[in-house]
Amino acid sequence: MKDGEHDDLPEVARTALLGFARQLETLTVEIRSLDNQLRAWHRQSAVSQRLQTIPGVGFITATAMAASVPDPAAFASGRQFAAFLGLVPRQNSSGGKDRLGRISKMGDPYLRTLLVNGATSIIRRVGRDDSATGIWIRRLLDKKPARVVTVAIANKTARIIWAVLLRGDVYRRPAVN
Repeated sequence: MKDGEHDDLPEVARTALLGFARQLETLTVEIRSLDNQLRAWHRQSAVSQRLQTIPGVGFITATAMAASVPDPAAFASGRQFAAFLGLVPRQNSSGGKDRLGRISKMGDPYLRTLLVNGATSIIRRVGRDDSATGIWIRRLLDKKPARVVTVAIANKTARIIWAVLLRGDVYRRPAVN
């Protein structure tokens, strides 16, 4: 574009847009700096690196979990940990009749969102996956909507995270039956 082509833009609008552009540039630099610091912390954290061995858990989820869950022994089971994150069905039970509803969403929304996003990436890659998990996911997708399966995978991932944190071991894929 040639100089003078934007003369029809009022000066106040041009000034405001230039201010927004400077703010965006500053935020980009700050985000890049925080990302580098987070990656450096991840490289130094054995716990975070072990968590990243789990499918659907990237370095951001791994660092968030490692920083947010200092003592996995505080939870009696993986299901209790998943409930802490809000990834279990809400129970509306009475008179001995169990009724399971939508997920409770009672836990940390950031951690839950990271797990659901990771589960979504697993579903997108499941087409050629012949592992036991891939087969399980395809069977679920045949019966249930993708969003329900996504939450089921996020729940399973939360339970695996709890086990990896508790045992201090890396993730090992289950064998195909």
